[in-house]
Amino acid sequence: MFALNASPFQLAVCAEMVFLDLPFVERVKRIHQAGFAVEIWDWTQKDIDALAATGARFTSMTGYIDGNLLDDDQIGRLLESAQASIEVAKRLDCPSLNLHGTGLDKQGLPINPLSEVTGAMWIRAYKTLCEIAKLGERHQKVFLLENLNTQVDHPGTPFARVQDTLTLISAVDSPWLKMNLDLYHAQIGEGNLIELIRHSAPYIGEIQVADVPGRQEPGTGEINYPAIANALYATGYRGVVGMEAWASGDSNKAIERFLRAFSVR
Repeated sequence: MFALNASPFQLAVCAEMVFLDLPFVERVKRIHQAGFAVEIWDWTQKDIDALAATGARFTSMTGYIDGNLLDDDQIGRLLESAQASIEVAKRLDCPSLNLHGTGLDKQGLPINPLSEVTGAMWIRAYKTLCEIAKLGERHQKVFLLENLNTQVDHPGTPFARVQDTLTLISAVDSPWLKMNLDLYHAQIGEGNLIELIRHSAPYIGEIQVADVPGRQEPGTGEINYPAIANALYATGYRGVVGMEAWASGDSNKAIERFLRAFSVR
């Protein structure tokens, strides 16, 4: 058990990226036993009853399995899979569901990559996200639109930059659609992280972190995460900070470094 009272934030760890030598349910148990909340990706590949039985607190999960924000046939599939995801989130008592600008394959690449996003696409995405927000309100679940980087991990993804996600979220203007501000992706794509946090603060529903380069735990790369933590604290944010990072070595040491980075001094 780690001393999580050292952090003013709600710290969570993505079970997809640590304790990789263990079966998935055992990873969740290990994270929970250490005192952290848990985040998961594609729920269709999981034993939901077994996850619920661990007693872990789940803070976010993937909120769709099919579809996108832009194409007529795909929008319906997105809304249907978001509805199905909500039902699973209820079983796990998970408050937040994650979205991207388009569907991603198993390698994180967009299923329908785009080289250009037109004005009509912006309008279509806005209208789709309005429907997503209404769905979240009906079921009291918050959807999170995550920024991604297109240089390294997700080339061809539309609405990937922080400013893109912020523009859409602020236009929808609903408490049931917020930003998952992923600082790993933001560092690669934009930098200037503290200003991004300050600018985005009213719309942040979650912060996700990993260091650059390598997408490993805080303290392994170039991002000054203790400074980030203090800046985030200064905005008044006290919500979820999720470590979505590969462990550089021992997973227990990785989550300990994560905790140290987000223990505001």
